Amino acid sequence: MKIERLAKFLNGVKKDEPLAPHTSFRIGGPAKLLFKAKTTEEVEKALSLAQEEGVPWVVLGKGTNVLIADSGFPGLVVVNACSRFELEERGDEALLQAEAGVPLAYLARFAVSKGWEGLEWAEGIPGTVGGAIVGNAGAFGGCVANVLKGVEILREDSTKVSLKPEELAFGYRHSAFKGELRGSIILATDFALVKGDVKELRERMLRYRKERWAKQPKEPSAGSVFKNPPGHYAAKLIEEVGLKGFRVGDACFSPIHANFIVNLGQAKASDVLRLMELAMDRVWKVFSIKLEPELEFIGLNSPWR
Repeated sequence: MKIERLAKFLNGVKKDEPLAPHTSFRIGGPAKLLFKAKTTEEVEKALSLAQEEGVPWVVLGKGTNVLIADSGFPGLVVVNACSRFELEERGDEALLQAEAGVPLAYLARFAVSKGWEGLEWAEGIPGTVGGAIVGNAGAFGGCVANVLKGVEILREDSTKVSLKPEELAFGYRHSAFKGELRGSIILATDFALVKGDVKELRERMLRYRKERWAKQPKEPSAGSVFKNPPGHYAAKLIEEVGLKGFRVGDACFSPIHANFIVNLGQAKASDVLRLMELAMDRVWKVFSIKLEPELEFIGLNSPWR
């Protein structure tokens, strides 16, 4: 009954919506309810109603870097499609304000087109701004923490606060949103950029794009499965224990990049988990190195956390 009451208050909500099409992995069972929020006000309303009704909830961006259970999610999934952003130029510096649902790569291309430096490393990263902050996304020597000036978040108690980067416990593919702020939702962000040369920035971005396309698989995936252990590369470790190209069902450690598990057609979350478990076990036995998942898990409990 709680689900039914919640559905009545959210215009456009979908019932028993398959989640696989809403993820880059193309894996995941149905959500009891799915709501696409186009404004931060809609995000706040949906989460507030879910909390009032005692319905479990989770927020998705573009569904990258996540693994959703084959059984789906038993509550409300809010897809954050808030896409407003604004550039404020201040001489040789600029403030780029963006809502959490803006695709990070699109924002990076926009900044470069206007001659502003700081986000060009993000070209090709498939997630949203919000997801990038949660995991402190980075590539080619750059990362979110280096250019973030502040965030506006919605706490679990429905209060809104603004936080500075030093309050977000940034680390390698980590932020406070994976720790003490887990359950808080990013609404909007501020990035600090500096003036650059448009031609040079475009050339750099094109170089990054070519390198990314050459080294990463084209099949559906959730990006890197494991964090790189200190002093090592997860892909190399997985390859050295003989799992590069290894397959369980339709899930496979990519022959192109062993730290990517790709969906060859009808892969299930259980297939992915089996591959991850196998890699962690072998790498530990051979090298005494612990692989730590980079993926976020939805609708299932990771056996490693």
